This record gives sequence, structure tokens and C-alpha cells, in this order.
Amino acid sequence: MILLHDGVVTDDEVLATLVRGFRAFAEESAEESPAYSLLAASVAEDGDILRFLADLPGGKRHPTLFLAAVRFLGGVPADAAELRERVLGDADRLRDTVLARATQTNEPARCAALLPVLAMVDGPLALVEVGASAGLCLYPDRYSYEFDGRPVGPRRSVHLRCGTSGGVPVPSVLPEVVARIGVDLNPLDVTDAGDREWLRALVWPGPREAERLARLDAAADVAAREPPALLAGDAVERLPDALDLVPEGVTPVVLHTAVLPYLPEDHRRTFVERVRDLPVRWIAQEGAGMVPGTGRPYPGGWGPYFVLSLDGRPLARTAPHGGSIDWLAGG
Repeated sequence: MILLHDGVVTDDEVLATLVRGFRAFAEESAEESPAYSLLAASVAEDGDILRFLADLPGGKRHPTLFLAAVRFLGGVPADAAELRERVLGDADRLRDTVLARATQTNEPARCAALLPVLAMVDGPLALVEVGASAGLCLYPDRYSYEFDGRPVGPRRSVHLRCGTSGGVPVPSVLPEVVARIGVDLNPLDVTDAGDREWLRALVWPGPREAERLARLDAAADVAAREPPALLAGDAVERLPDALDLVPEGVTPVVLHTAVLPYLPEDHRRTFVERVRDLPVRWIAQEGAGMVPGTGRPYPGGWGPYFVLSLDGRPLARTAPHGGSIDWLAGG
């Protein structure tokens, strides 16, 4: 049971879940974002902030959304005391931001893990990304790469470096992509100043922050020059509409990264069943177990790595924000 500042106990289960979630996030983010790790750990011990979070709808309590909203409104707090002051002193505006926004991290570096799998699919390709955010992962052919120092593609403004192990089948050429289609509950527009700033707020502060922000800005410029077709709506409901936009004679590839943990379990199951029944190739980069047959799920659907799969078959473990691929035996 968690006592709040006035000694009143609210819903024990909700508060206990919040404590576990923020403590788990503190561990997961410790290496990539020491600042967020310390702030998340402090939230788990602060009854007032926990009560603020408990009053939000269930899908709006995740640490990444909360911390991004705080950053969006005034930058990263210097310490736990500043975080507490800003949450309690600006609660209404913070609540409005959390309710209006969603965790829509759009990390182009994840395309380095997608590239070897895309090379296994006969082209030309039509990419249909579920949970597309601003669609920055729909441009694998517009970026350049280095796998263990080996270049792939002509040098571009978005240049992705990736370490490999386990015999990754690094392609020699980039895929041919002729259509880019995204589905998201609330698609983001890189030409909108507020949406672009929200994308930047979702980047974790830490040793890789400057690199990630520069990459994000460069990828957003690519998307602004060649906008994708972005459909607003539920993944299951809008997927047929997205596939209707695929040109004749093109291989449709449904892909998604770090999306399934945000779906309720029954909806996630429906989505997986729907994709398996469609005449498409299916590339997923999700937490272990989010796609059936890809391992034991971690609490909350996250974990230290993602599992990369093609048509439900696990191929590799990848870093959540890009940078490494560990190819599985038999992948």
C-alpha cells in the first residue's frame, strides 16, 4: 500500500503497478539515459506524482509519455526536486499535454535492422508501417548505412552505423521502394512545428541524444521532401485501406517497431491474426513475445532488446533504438 502526502490511500493496484513500471523503466534506461533513470526512480517514491499519474487514463501513464510531456513543456528537469515542482505546479498543462499526445518515438536508426530483412523480400516494395508516427522508418532506401564499417548505399544525410554478430546477411544494395504508407492513431506531420518538437521531446536525454536529434532532423527533412501517405485510425481497421493504396505488381510489406505493447492484449491478438491472413510480407521489430513464437515476454512488453521477425519467424535480436543486430542461429 502506498501512502500519499495526506495519508490517504488510493487504488493500491494502480499505484503498485505504477511503482513497478517506473522502477523497471529506471533499470532499462540507466545506460542510455541516466537522467531519465534517476527521474523515473524518484517518481516511484513520490506519492504526489504517483497520484497525478493514477488520475490519468490507463493508457496515459507510461514513463516515456510522462517524461516526454515534461520535457516538451520545459526541458529535462535537473533533478527529482525540479520534476516534483513542475508536476505539482503545472499539473493542468501537463495533464492536457499527456492526454493530447502519445508515445510516438520515430527512430530512423531502426531501419538498419530492417534492411537485411527487406533484402529477403522480392521487390519492388510497398512499405505499410503500422504505428508510423511521422513515417521516418518508411525511407530505408533514402538512407545510407555502415555495417561493421562496411558501407551500403551512396552516402546520404541520414547515415546509419550498425554493429553485427551471428552472421547478419548484410545486403549489397538498397531495396526498391515505390510506395510509403503509414497508419497511426494520430499521424505526425514533420512540417508542423509542434509535431516536430514533440518528436524531439521523445528522444531520451543522454550520451546518444545529440546524435539521435541530428538524425531525426535529417530524416524529417527527407520526409518533408517526399511525404508518405499517412492514414489516421486504428491499426486493424485501417490496414485494408492502406493496402488499397499499394500499386499493382508490387510486394506489400507490413512492418512495425515498438508498437504492440501499446495495444491491449485482445487487440494485439486480433492484429496478429489479421496480418497473418493477408497476402503480405510481415516484418516486426518488437519486444520478445509480442509476436507469438519470439520468446518469453518481458513485463510490460519491453525488455533490453527487440526481436526482429519475418512472417512470424524470429531472425535476430536488435537494439531498441538501433545500432546493433545479433542474428539468431537458423535466422
